[in-house]
Amino acid sequence: MVHLPSQLRERAGGVAALRLDGARVADLIADLERRHPEASGWLTDERGAMRPHIKVFVNGEIAGLDDSVSAGDEVRILPAISGGEDTTELLVGTRKGLIVLRGQRGGSLDVAARAFEGLTVEYAIKAHGTYLASVTDSHFGPRVFLADDPTGEWEPSGGPAFPADVDAAVERIWTIEAAEEDGVLWAGVAPAALFRSEDGGRSWSLNRPLWNVPSRPQWEAGGGGLCLHSICPWPGAPERLAVGISAAGVWLTDDAGESWRRGIEGLVPRYLPVEAQSGAVDLCVHDIKRSPAEPDTMYLQFHGGVYRSDDAGASWIDIGSQSGLSSDFGFPLVVDPRAPDRAFVIPLAADMDRVTPEGSVRVFETSDRGRSWASASDGLPQEHSYLTILRQAFCRDDRDPFGLYFGATSGEVFSSATEGSTWATAATRLPPVLSVHSSS
Repeated sequence: MVHLPSQLRERAGGVAALRLDGARVADLIADLERRHPEASGWLTDERGAMRPHIKVFVNGEIAGLDDSVSAGDEVRILPAISGGEDTTELLVGTRKGLIVLRGQRGGSLDVAARAFEGLTVEYAIKAHGTYLASVTDSHFGPRVFLADDPTGEWEPSGGPAFPADVDAAVERIWTIEAAEEDGVLWAGVAPAALFRSEDGGRSWSLNRPLWNVPSRPQWEAGGGGLCLHSICPWPGAPERLAVGISAAGVWLTDDAGESWRRGIEGLVPRYLPVEAQSGAVDLCVHDIKRSPAEPDTMYLQFHGGVYRSDDAGASWIDIGSQSGLSSDFGFPLVVDPRAPDRAFVIPLAADMDRVTPEGSVRVFETSDRGRSWASASDGLPQEHSYLTILRQAFCRDDRDPFGLYFGATSGEVFSSATEGSTWATAATRLPPVLSVHSSS
């Protein structure tokens, strides 16, 4: 099946997808043009070369004209971001819709589209060649929507939703994460549960082993509710996964979710009385990220504390208390995709004062696994700027050098094309930003 972008559908009989014949991507395009001559020249130029701003994905992997295809393959044709190799596309989830930003990395970005007007968009991501958005409607509840093109039409999926025999309802879909297998996705929701999709996000099933762990009745909600907000796949090992739950700690599986164990050794809940810290169940994890280059290395932002794990999340080392951070309270973090010793956090003043410390917006970086931290603020507001950056609102792209992006509940989005050494204001006057994800 070949899925067409919205810009091409009107030239192909108005359909979103159709079956085409051919053994290569080039053959599929030729068959499309034979059946619908008005589509000729839109995907390839006069020489037969792919136009520079068109991308083709076969089963979620980018493909060229000479790549082979089979009858059962899922082929998606998408418009690439216009403007050249150093452009970016950001999916910004806000309390009043999804904002799609496009433009030059490290500079001001344009609003390319707004979707789900008036609704809360918790998170949006591009995974396996498809755009997905977690949308909460105050009347009709939360649901994942899908699109081939974020500036076009979005279609609702079948969930996530709890099965009839489970006495629970999905309150909020916190995150969506691509799994290692083609077409497989994970979603984390409140009340803390993990869902899996094997058809690219169109339908979802509950991971019952995590839902049924014996300690669940003792779990306590954090400030944002009882939520599963962090999902960390293991590169090349689809059976291994780590998730973060507020406020029930870190949970690990080595058998694709058939069994789970906690990974909490070393985490200290300083928000509890000293006598209650030992053996505590309500461990308020704010964010977890795994190093793609060294999967055993993970970083964690805690409710008061920044931690590192060297054993895939089984135990944790405090790297925030004595290392030069302006505060070890915060929500988001980012890990360098190539250097496991390098990570970034954006501190907030305290749990009762969730704004940037001293009215100065700073991103802190470690290049030595958390033994020391240094701040970067060039281009960021430094006076009377009391911003709040939430757990899903800080991300990176996959370029080299990579870019960093974050948004604030006050409606600003900031970007860096220099791995955080310099910053620029990418957008202003947006609704309160809940999440930022780079799709480029």
